[in-house]
Amino acid sequence: MGRIEEIIKRIGPVDKKLKVEAQKRLDNLTKPQDSLGRLEELAKKVVGITGEKNPSFKNKVIFTMAGDHGVVKEGVSAFPQEVTPQMVYNFIRGGAGINVLARHIGARVIVVDMGVATKIQNAKFKMQNVIDKKIGYGTKNMAKGPAMTREEAIESIEAGIEVFEEEYKKGIDILGLGDMGIGNTTPSSAVTAVITGRPVEEVTGRGTGINDGIFENKIKVIKRAIKLNRPNPKDPIDVLAKVGGFEIGGLAGSFLAAAAHRIPVVTDGFIVTAGALIAFELEPKVKDYIFASHSSVEVGHKAILERMRLRPLLDLDMRLGEGTGACLGISLIEVGVKVLTEMATFESAEVSKSLEEE
Repeated sequence: MGRIEEIIKRIGPVDKKLKVEAQKRLDNLTKPQDSLGRLEELAKKVVGITGEKNPSFKNKVIFTMAGDHGVVKEGVSAFPQEVTPQMVYNFIRGGAGINVLARHIGARVIVVDMGVATKIQNAKFKMQNVIDKKIGYGTKNMAKGPAMTREEAIESIEAGIEVFEEEYKKGIDILGLGDMGIGNTTPSSAVTAVITGRPVEEVTGRGTGINDGIFENKIKVIKRAIKLNRPNPKDPIDVLAKVGGFEIGGLAGSFLAAAAHRIPVVTDGFIVTAGALIAFELEPKVKDYIFASHSSVEVGHKAILERMRLRPLLDLDMRLGEGTGACLGISLIEVGVKVLTEMATFESAEVSKSLEEE
């Protein structure tokens, strides 16, 4: 826990004084006060996080963390496990949804192998955009025992911290997080049920679009895993170890590291926000550095957002993952920042204020 504790100690409060200054500038821009709604709120939050009065996003980065799950042996997914490495190669080639949306917003995509069940062949592609942090070849079947050891859970979080700090040296102004892993909504639902205390049925969705029979089985499998492993809801490391995933741990680590470095970090959907929940349970201040990009179709995602008191920016019925929602969130956050930094004030534009403001 040493590395994790060290990074947690570095997470301080956001700069409230600078947020007040940003609000004053926003109120003096050539528009009625608050007329750009949440875009103004986004800009103010970025100022408080970064400590910069005129922030900009020259280096936008997406981490897509991939991992496999032993619980797929219980028949909880509509897709076979082979799809995980196949999609990793698709990310590398630049042909996936995340690649399209990242190009659209000018972000670079870093693919992180946290625990894909097969070896990603380095010789097959140019691997500059892939980082190997493999903890194991997929987690164990949580319906038969713990998904991983406590040591592996800690290692996965530390790996997420390391990925951030390695890429931070190259430049990160805002980070979006994404995921890939067949069966990963099952551990995410288990993590959510344990930590929020909600019934499994209330936090379990249909993932990639499973039928009624698979869905009913999925709920039974999650209940069985929780009953068997008895994860401690007061100990997020224990929850991660017993019913989580390697990529969920990696995501948690990156959330913590971004907050420690005062970098805005943007969620994607259910799996990424399960990682945010682990980070939040370890250090609640991390929430102030997080932007919720959208509300996923997955019901468990809404439960996490409510627990963390995060209000999503969009609701587009999305459930792809990969970091696609994070890209859209980053786009909106950047718009808010540009309003703050590029829009004229009443004085500079020589525009009269409203009679009430004078």
